[in-house]
Amino acid sequence: MNEFKGKKISIIGAARSGLASAIALKQLGAVPFLSESKPKEQFMEAVESLDKHQIDSEFGKHTGRVFDCEYMVTSPGVPSTSEVLVHAGKSGIDIISELELGYRMCKGKVLAITGSNGKTTTTSLIGEIFKHSAIKGEVAGNIGRPFTEVAGTLSENDWAILEVSTFQLEWIDKFKPQVATVLNITPDHLDRHGSMENYIYLKLRVFANQNGTNKSVLNYDDEVLRKFESLSEAWTFSTKTKVRNGCYIDGDWLVLSNGDNKKNIIKIDDIGIKGPHNLSNACAAVSCCVAAGVDLEYIAKGLRSFAGVEHRLERVALIGGVSFINDSKATNVDAVFWALQSVSSPVILIAGGRDKDSDFSTLRDLIKEKVATLVLIGEASDKIESAYDGLTEICRADSMQDAVRLSYEKSGSNGTVLLSPACTSFDMFKNYEHRGEVFKQAVNMLAKEKS
Repeated sequence: MNEFKGKKISIIGAARSGLASAIALKQLGAVPFLSESKPKEQFMEAVESLDKHQIDSEFGKHTGRVFDCEYMVTSPGVPSTSEVLVHAGKSGIDIISELELGYRMCKGKVLAITGSNGKTTTTSLIGEIFKHSAIKGEVAGNIGRPFTEVAGTLSENDWAILEVSTFQLEWIDKFKPQVATVLNITPDHLDRHGSMENYIYLKLRVFANQNGTNKSVLNYDDEVLRKFESLSEAWTFSTKTKVRNGCYIDGDWLVLSNGDNKKNIIKIDDIGIKGPHNLSNACAAVSCCVAAGVDLEYIAKGLRSFAGVEHRLERVALIGGVSFINDSKATNVDAVFWALQSVSSPVILIAGGRDKDSDFSTLRDLIKEKVATLVLIGEASDKIESAYDGLTEICRADSMQDAVRLSYEKSGSNGTVLLSPACTSFDMFKNYEHRGEVFKQAVNMLAKEKS
């Protein structure tokens, strides 16, 4: 922690992680300077907080001042190809992510969760399990609270339970979690990372600094991840195979195996979160928690009590026989695949947003089978319609409110209206949470009209 005291440090980006980094560095005795390329008017709450903590900043563009530093802390939303980071790298400035900064500040242990899908659910489930145990665990990272906001509050026996993205892993150096898992790897963020190979490389960086005293947890059902069983102290999980060290499904039971020692943990029907994808998330959470030293009785309690997370297959309302489900967090094609598998037909699917160079054609069979009407919003509408043309009825909506009303009309008073966009939200909304909230507001307004 003393490595930052008295040092000039530039922070790129004024969103949650950037602001948290600036405040944490100020409290450590550093001299932070926050630089944001977007207008100040978009960050008035951040400006108030910066003024309160007497942190110098600039908005509207990155000036030469940003390079007068020994360290640069970058936010996840800033691409590595951005001019400010490229110039800083050429200037010999040490660039780290907010994740790396939090790690250097943290005295506690780290449990890191990444993957293309299921990160938020699994991270939240692990947090719920820790609540039942005698071990203190703080959930943070890509899930909402920045790591730097909680890192300094943890003692040596506490755990930081972190949802981690590839954007954060781009700029790690010393980051070494005691327990780390990659839940799965499917195409995502290829618009930013350039290739599937680079995307896989960045996901696996969560294990980069681990050694024999650390634990890696891998999805044995994932063909890419199965190849890395030789990682340090690797545990696995599976819904299809009886793994030797880790968690798997056997009939009606979720089972923990440690060599020849096997224990039934909980019946599948007693697990709070439902759906085939959530069985995999539950197995991952069990393996991670066992690796972190949590007793099985607390693991079972957490699995029973956890009901899921907001914006992930969240049931919003039942209006005249039509169920409305908010899956705004489904920002890639694979997430929509699992969402469609988890709801009953017929489905009126609201999809679209900003494309991430996704291959929508992989869902053609499922769209034809389960989707009665596809309602499209946002920038990717043309691309999605081209991928599914002729498979089902396709309509367009100019806003989320219009999409909800049109979906209800098309439902014929039965079935499921599912918001599962397969795209990011940044063309029309601040983030996926904002998109989900607007969807819920529109549904609740419709419910009042129909009551």
